[in-house]
Amino acid sequence: MAANGGLFRSDLLGLFGFVVVSILSSSFCLGIRSVPDGADLAGLLRFNEAPEYRNGVGCSISGASSCDPSLVHIAMTLDSEYLRGSMAAVHSVLKHASCPENVYFHFIAAEFDPASPRVLNRLVRSTFPSLRFSVHIFREDKVINLISASIRQALENPLNYARNYLGDLLESCVERVIYLDSDLVVVDDIQKLWSTVLTGSRVIGAPEYCHANFTKYFTPAFWSDPVMSRVFASRRPCYFNTGVMVMDLVRWREGNYRKRIAMWMEIQRQRRIYDLGSLPPFLLVFAGNVEAIDHRWNQHGLGGDNVRGSCRSLHPGPVSLLHWSGKGKPWARLDAKTPCPLDHLWEPYDLHHGSSISSKTNDLLGSASVAGLSSYL
Repeated sequence: MAANGGLFRSDLLGLFGFVVVSILSSSFCLGIRSVPDGADLAGLLRFNEAPEYRNGVGCSISGASSCDPSLVHIAMTLDSEYLRGSMAAVHSVLKHASCPENVYFHFIAAEFDPASPRVLNRLVRSTFPSLRFSVHIFREDKVINLISASIRQALENPLNYARNYLGDLLESCVERVIYLDSDLVVVDDIQKLWSTVLTGSRVIGAPEYCHANFTKYFTPAFWSDPVMSRVFASRRPCYFNTGVMVMDLVRWREGNYRKRIAMWMEIQRQRRIYDLGSLPPFLLVFAGNVEAIDHRWNQHGLGGDNVRGSCRSLHPGPVSLLHWSGKGKPWARLDAKTPCPLDHLWEPYDLHHGSSISSKTNDLLGSASVAGLSSYL
């Protein structure tokens, strides 16, 4: 990967220098976030305590330190807007883990979220009393001036870019982590995903979708540029979704991948080479050099597209993780009483106070469209 990354360094250097000067001279801009008012926030912070999940037979006994090598490390963002999704995601991981007491969560919280990191910490502790976790504060000013307008406002939230900084935010002893978005549920043992081997010099692993039209993730301005478009010349790039990734943080830190991604974000601010938020910079750096993981670990797109958020069905094949990427979120559609059929598969993991599993969930679990999935729920 290092060799690929250096192929066009001299070509891009001049463009990169021009962009840095332009960014430094630009005016400071504010992050985009949907901020709940006081009443809404009070409602957000009401969750039922989750059941206690204990290790099964054969689990190793881990120590108190987050550096214990027997731990499975998971990183997720935690904010007031997607809080309900995050809590359901954690619940799902613990419910299906063979060794739930050996799972360690690293929550990334924005410094100026309406629900402060301190409040979020207390909330997680009260909902999951025995959970092993830490809350890391993400300073949005690290990335705010690198963010450009996207096709959907939610994609401009600075916290979407926190995954770029995991190598800096997490303790140096954490050498490997699974990154998960907040709008998903895991319906299989997370240890299976953790056991993914990143071969060669690969830094990340994720399900790849090589049938997707890769050219659509970048603008004509990108493809028509003879220097930039050559970044894929020695690779066979495939689309992958950054909401589920296994990351080697040792290689990430050594290769300074945060800066590689930031370089493309700086170019984007001046040249408009993509439209879709935090995904394209990852594609520019990693596509074509990703450890392919079975598609069952990211049944994504259940939130519909980025404009309409329409209902979608599952992809063919087995399911280990359901991901509501796209505009529509299951908790919002359930509350509005306009759910999509698959939203009822998210319901059993919802711990929000006052929520309950509807009769439609049991009906759906018995349907042919999700055959084989109900055994996990």
